[in-house]
Amino acid sequence: MLSHPAVTVDAINDPAMVNAGIELIDQEALKLQQQSLQARRVTVRLGTATVVFHASNLRVRTRTSVHEGLLAYVVFGQRARGTVNGLKVRPGMLLAATPDSEVAFVVEAGWENLAFLIPPSLIGEHLAIRLPDREFHLPKGVETLLVSERKAQNLFDWGKRLVDAAELDPAMFNESKNMRDAAQFELIETLLTTLDEARDLKPSRSDRTGLSRSLIVKTAEAYAVSQSNSKIYVTDLCRAAGVSERTLEIAFKEIMGLTPIAYLIRLRLHRVRQALLTATHGSTTVSAESLKWGFWHFGEFARAYKECFGELPSDTLRAQSKVPAV
Repeated sequence: MLSHPAVTVDAINDPAMVNAGIELIDQEALKLQQQSLQARRVTVRLGTATVVFHASNLRVRTRTSVHEGLLAYVVFGQRARGTVNGLKVRPGMLLAATPDSEVAFVVEAGWENLAFLIPPSLIGEHLAIRLPDREFHLPKGVETLLVSERKAQNLFDWGKRLVDAAELDPAMFNESKNMRDAAQFELIETLLTTLDEARDLKPSRSDRTGLSRSLIVKTAEAYAVSQSNSKIYVTDLCRAAGVSERTLEIAFKEIMGLTPIAYLIRLRLHRVRQALLTATHGSTTVSAESLKWGFWHFGEFARAYKECFGELPSDTLRAQSKVPAV
């Protein structure tokens, strides 16, 4: 008996709800544009391995980590534009990540990627039969790999065909263990064929600049979150990241497409929304949550919240208070 349906399709219109419906990854999302978010996620659970397809219509920042016991291999669609930990996505790029690592994606409109979530033991079992003399290379943290553009495209196309078939006829996977087992076997074989020629991506000078700027942004963001109920100034962020104001500005605009203060206001708005959406009846107020995240002028806060999410914070809390407790 499956604990979850083999196939689930999630329309993600609210970044605060990005974790709903998926139990295999932890994800935080923040939209970087004002327009309405219309992202999609299709999850196909095959057995012990899972295929997850993501697509987005907007520029979005996500931070993603995989649950314990799974490795993640990520391949990108031809139209995917964005960065992974500050590295620009390019043809032939493949990502490998262990459960103890976090990956920061900044994706552009038209983004598509496939993540293959696989227990290391499953890969080891296949290698023991296929190539008994070959030792499986376990990734350390997040590894950025390169394969031929053709191999990467073949892997993406295989995964997309699987996802499209599962979305078209979910019962075929939900009701047939044989179908899931056959697809899982083909997944491992296709992935291993791709990894046969994988090599580490050697960062160029521009790549190293992107990595450095991504780290500046991550450090400044961590500081801002730790000082949630305080007013944040650019000088505070510069001090935390150990850089000049110009360097900080360039890093945020390059990685996030926003100034440091504009980005951090948006981050805090998302944190308030998460709190309001998860609040139980009578457990909090809009004023309490806005103050907690450093918004001292309630009128300005309410306007910024509505511009970002299309509704007033009081509407969010009022709607959530009507949801019956489970």
